[in-house]
Amino acid sequence: MEGLLVSHGCTISVPRTVLLDANALLMPFQFRLNLEAELRRLLGEVDLAVPTPVLEELRLLATHDRDARAAERLAAKYRTVEGHGSADDALLDLAVSLRAVVVTNDQPLLDRLKREGVPRAFLRSRSHLVVEGL
Repeated sequence: MEGLLVSHGCTISVPRTVLLDANALLMPFQFRLNLEAELRRLLGEVDLAVPTPVLEELRLLATHDRDARAAERLAAKYRTVEGHGSADDALLDLAVSLRAVVVTNDQPLLDRLKREGVPRAFLRSRSHLVVEGL
């Protein structure tokens, strides 16, 4: 849920749920991108979450990749959400059910998300994120 809630004259902001793919968690280490700052710049207050299949993918990559080990440590800072199937399938299913934004640079996944009308954020010019589909 994202937006503003108004109750008894008080307005509170509800953070937008943002799901992170493995390559999104690698961005800070591969491109020196401040992921949280970029997402706040684009979306305001965010609730960052990592599906369990993405964590499994990072664990496999971390056995032979130093950046993946760092990304795995970064992922531990964020909320974990239970997902099923492949990382891509879990991201798509969760994005639809949670009305979330997905951060990824995986072109086949971006194409699937676009077809399903899911908002998505991705890296542009190796320096900043852009959001489509909001």
